[in-house]
Parts: sequence; C-alpha cells; structure tokens
Amino acid sequence: MTLSLRPMTAEQLQDWLLWCLEDYAQDRMRSGESAELARANSAADNAKYFPDGEPAEGHLVNELVADGEVVGFLWIGPESTARDGAWWVWDIGVHSQHRGQGFGRAAMLLAEAEAKRRGGKELGLHVFGFNTVARTLYDSLGYLPTSITMAKTLS
Repeated sequence: MTLSLRPMTAEQLQDWLLWCLEDYAQDRMRSGESAELARANSAADNAKYFPDGEPAEGHLVNELVADGEVVGFLWIGPESTARDGAWWVWDIGVHSQHRGQGFGRAAMLLAEAEAKRRGGKELGLHVFGFNTVARTLYDSLGYLPTSITMAKTLS
C-alpha cells in the first residue's frame, strides 16, 4: 500500500466543506453540545479557517490516495495560536470501507513529514473523547495528552 496526498480541486473542496461542517457539528453534539451551539461553533470555525471558501494561509486540504483510489482526507496547517513551528492536524478521516487497513497511521506519518517539510517543529491535534480508535492510534504514534476536559452527566 502506497499512500499519497493530493490537493483537492476547488469543487472537491466545496463538497468537503459542506460535509465537514455537518460532520464536525455532529461530533460536537455527540460530545454534549446542543445542536444549536454545535452548528454555530462549526460554522464559526469554517468561516475562520476557510475565508471565502478557500483554506486560510498555510492550510493544506488533501485527499488521501492509495493506489489511485481516494481513501480519505487530511487537513493540516499552522496551529491557531501562531506559536513558532507549531502545526496542527485540523481534520483527518479515512472512509469507512477503508478503515482498519493502516491508512490512518500512514496519513499521520504523511502529516508529520509535510509539517516538518514546511518548517514545523511539532504537530498537535484534538481528538474527541468518544473516538477511542483514533486515540489508540495517536498514542501508538507517540502523541501525548496536553489537556484533558472531562464531564459527567448529572441525572
């Protein structure tokens, strides 16, 4: 398996942004936000990182391609606090029919190499607490928690 990055076309990017807007809102709702707040937060992030529908400066949105087939996507860019050399995995996904085949691990290694190539000194990410598969992957790659938010539903 050879995995590579391919920049999305303008049309692909617009389709992905629409999908991403709702997917991110759904993840926020699954983590406890109200639908209204989750959609508002998702829209605000979309406007911030994709002004005029284009990636903000330095941000890269790519398809993950394995042997000519699109198996997922990767969005990386500078970390929002603009710390020197800090890069961020803003979103990563492997399409459901391609999961469990090592594409997530390979994509993260490509993200690390691309960030380093562009002057990155560290690569961070956020993972929702419910996403245990991703958390296990990131742990195995040497990513360490830097902040943990916890909650308990009171009945």
